[in-house]
Amino acid sequence: MANVATHPRTAPTALSAAEIAALALSLAHLGTGPQAMTARRALHTLLDSTPHDDVVATTLATLTTPLDASTSDRARVIAAAITEHRVVRLCYGDAGANVTIREVEPVTCLVHRDHWYLVGWCRMRRGVRAFRFDRILAAESTGLLARPRRADSYLPFQRRKTNPVHADRTR
Repeated sequence: MANVATHPRTAPTALSAAEIAALALSLAHLGTGPQAMTARRALHTLLDSTPHDDVVATTLATLTTPLDASTSDRARVIAAAITEHRVVRLCYGDAGANVTIREVEPVTCLVHRDHWYLVGWCRMRRGVRAFRFDRILAAESTGLLARPRRADSYLPFQRRKTNPVHADRTR
């Protein structure tokens, strides 16, 4: 058979929060491209091998559902900024419909329940913030270098000796 790879069936290994975030961001790049459905199906299969609670099940559904075109475009800008360690300028509308322009040093993206988030260092607030993708009205690279930061230090639900990540009215 041409173009077929076989491999022994082994028990899947658990993915770390940082690995899941990286996969989520990679899927955002794909949008509705030709490889997108295959990649989402593979990730769903990988993550579906163990039982999950309702929160994880909803998160997985969001992760494996394509983003709309404009959100996908913003995700590509943000992903490039993360990869290149560049600051992004966001036009952001918070939960109260207040719009601000912020410069953010993006660190990672994640999916929780039915929302995508950008997690990074907000220069305006001088702290770690999470920005819901559906509230990011526009995103552009500033071209400025951002300080490299470890993604696992910015992901929620992890033990820390310092203050936990604070969401910027994103819920």
